[in-house]
Amino acid sequence: MRSRFLVFVSTVSVFAVSARAQQTAAPDAVTAIKAGRLIDVENGRVLEKQIILLRGRKIAAIGSDVKIPLGAKLLDLSTKTVLPGLIDCHSHLADGDQKQNADPFDQLRRTASQVVLESVPNARVTLESGFTTVRDAGVYRALNDVALRDAINKGYIVGPRMFVAGAYVTITGGAGAMTGYAPDIRIPWDLHYGEANSPWEVRQKVRQLAHDGADHIKMLSTGAVLTHESNPNSLEFTPEELQAGVSEAKNFGLKVMVHAHAAEGIKNAIRAGAASIEHAELIDDEGIALAKEYGTYLDMDIYDEECIQGENRPADFLEHDQGLGETQRRNFTKALKAGVKMAFGTDSGVCPYEYSVRQFAYMVKYGMTPMQAIQSATINAATLIGKPEQFGSLSAGKFADIIAVDGDPIADIRQLEHVTFVMKEGVIYK
Repeated sequence: MRSRFLVFVSTVSVFAVSARAQQTAAPDAVTAIKAGRLIDVENGRVLEKQIILLRGRKIAAIGSDVKIPLGAKLLDLSTKTVLPGLIDCHSHLADGDQKQNADPFDQLRRTASQVVLESVPNARVTLESGFTTVRDAGVYRALNDVALRDAINKGYIVGPRMFVAGAYVTITGGAGAMTGYAPDIRIPWDLHYGEANSPWEVRQKVRQLAHDGADHIKMLSTGAVLTHESNPNSLEFTPEELQAGVSEAKNFGLKVMVHAHAAEGIKNAIRAGAASIEHAELIDDEGIALAKEYGTYLDMDIYDEECIQGENRPADFLEHDQGLGETQRRNFTKALKAGVKMAFGTDSGVCPYEYSVRQFAYMVKYGMTPMQAIQSATINAATLIGKPEQFGSLSAGKFADIIAVDGDPIADIRQLEHVTFVMKEGVIYK
């Protein structure tokens, strides 16, 4: 019996090692891709008949006259449009089964281990939709996103490159807290990990998150739509607390993304030095001017209104959301016309993860050109994350994060809803 067990363990081990090996491009492997059309997001143009030469995980050269070395593996995408891997700057991949999250209380029906294992398909479908990178914006169960990121990086599971927040930094009873339960109920540590109620408590939470592996900090300046006993118009963190969070994050080389619906909460976060404002439904003219002055990105999830109103949500959530979606879309157009920096963020997990690509059509509907929409999810998003030298466009020295569609997304942005080829760091996943 013991010998059979040892054979079984050895077989599983070999399979696991082989699976990880398949997800890592050989450092000396040379691949040439023939691209029929190539979207140059840095210069806002479409190039014809390009050759992309890869060495291992990175792009070695790109151009119409690049010579294909003898013995190189050839990938023929000459009938397709090729573009950089997409980037979602506001995702929630590690919250488990999307269908079980209409109400935050559903998290209490599953263990943290169950939730993170349910998240494995979320990571895969996101990658296969064309998103090779995500900036994850926090989790109900603290540090589940760190675990998911690390499992992807080690090749245990398939998914996009993840930059994670670790937990929500929120006031007690605030937008990022588990709320609505009786005061004598004790909830697990991971559901209130990020609560802070003074500038020094905020600093302590930032320090703890930096120690526990966060890539950035997520703070919540106002109330929320999808939180019980909350109010999107309420102000939560004070300007001093927001400033403390940004200051302490800077000490660790981290940026701060700030959830904010109400106009004053948006302006407080911009003045504090937030890298981006998430949602920004009620931004006013002063807030738009401040965002442009400070170079703050707006990360406006203008598609997910379809899912909030279209799914079976608690009545108080629908009440919180009343009118916000249309206001957000009008303000998206105003901010765009004013020249505010925009990044692509969907709040994925509110909608099914495979729906994230549907936001491109809404961004075009509300004022962006198709090129601007693509740039928001490539070079702009990479710049917001702080890694434009690694990904976000197709150029020599960057990771080989490459996707393709059959048609022309500049002519029809909905082509991005049908990605037919996905490569991350030189490995083909679709």
